[in-house]
Amino acid sequence: MRLLQFPGGHSNLTYHLAFGDREMVLRRGPFGTKVATAHDMGREYRVLSAVHRVYPYAPEPLAFCEDESLLGFGFYVMERIRGLVLRRQLPPGLDATPEQGRRLAYNLIRTQYELHALDYRAVGLENFGRPAGYVERQVRGWIKRYRNARTPDAPGAEDLMERLEHRLPPDEGRSALIHNDFKLDNVIVDSSDIVRIVGVFDWEMATLGDPILDLVGSLAYIIEPDDPPEMEANNQWPPALRSGVTRRELLEYYESLSGLRIENFDYLYGFALFRLAVIIQQLYYRYYHGQTRDERFAPMIHGVIALIREAARVFELAGLS
Repeated sequence: MRLLQFPGGHSNLTYHLAFGDREMVLRRGPFGTKVATAHDMGREYRVLSAVHRVYPYAPEPLAFCEDESLLGFGFYVMERIRGLVLRRQLPPGLDATPEQGRRLAYNLIRTQYELHALDYRAVGLENFGRPAGYVERQVRGWIKRYRNARTPDAPGAEDLMERLEHRLPPDEGRSALIHNDFKLDNVIVDSSDIVRIVGVFDWEMATLGDPILDLVGSLAYIIEPDDPPEMEANNQWPPALRSGVTRRELLEYYESLSGLRIENFDYLYGFALFRLAVIIQQLYYRYYHGQTRDERFAPMIHGVIALIREAARVFELAGLS
């Protein structure tokens, strides 16, 4: 048996597991987390067990173990999908163009829409979440999480949180299986054709909810030239793949696929920025309180500050006071 940790992740831990020529992936929760339900291996295994049969990008889960006496933690094992995970720096020797970046951005949105279009009831996931009132619960829930994870060096953000609660949009009644962390470094692309997506991973936050909130959460990672310079820290795309594609273009593409007309985009985008700030703050909380020694967590507070500042700016520009 050979076991190596995949680098790059900040949340659930992922390992390459091999027996001879057989390759698999092992997933377990992180050390020192405050949000146990977000790292429930059984829940992640359940959604993959249902989805991989009808969604070709989901890896096949192979085994689940909740008996912590075996390894000291719960875990599951799934098949390994071969390909590339694209991060800020392209692998050595790999060339790319802005046109490929544009096509990949559109493919990312199409792949996300294909997930939203699944009949989750047909695969037995009708009780996997509570779509009714989803946006309101998300807003109030993430506000509570931020207050619980706030460290002395984090922004107060009380004015922004008050606006988020005050300007809550009406429940549109939309319902879909959503990934909740659908972004470039959570997909696998074909190593011989980087525009082609072959896998989607990190299903730890999947649930039933409003697909538009899932979409806008993905658009929060699209950085435009007119965005404040500090937002560049949130840019996951390698420089060679940055095409200038805008959030509005991708939003309209999703509308054309889904037939939906998306209202309240500015509010939802501002909330998506705030939610991302909270996710980063929860990671930073673990570092601040000594629950992890990973030095990658140390500068995360700057990202929290930038995202909260930008969310407030979005609300100001849209007149959401």
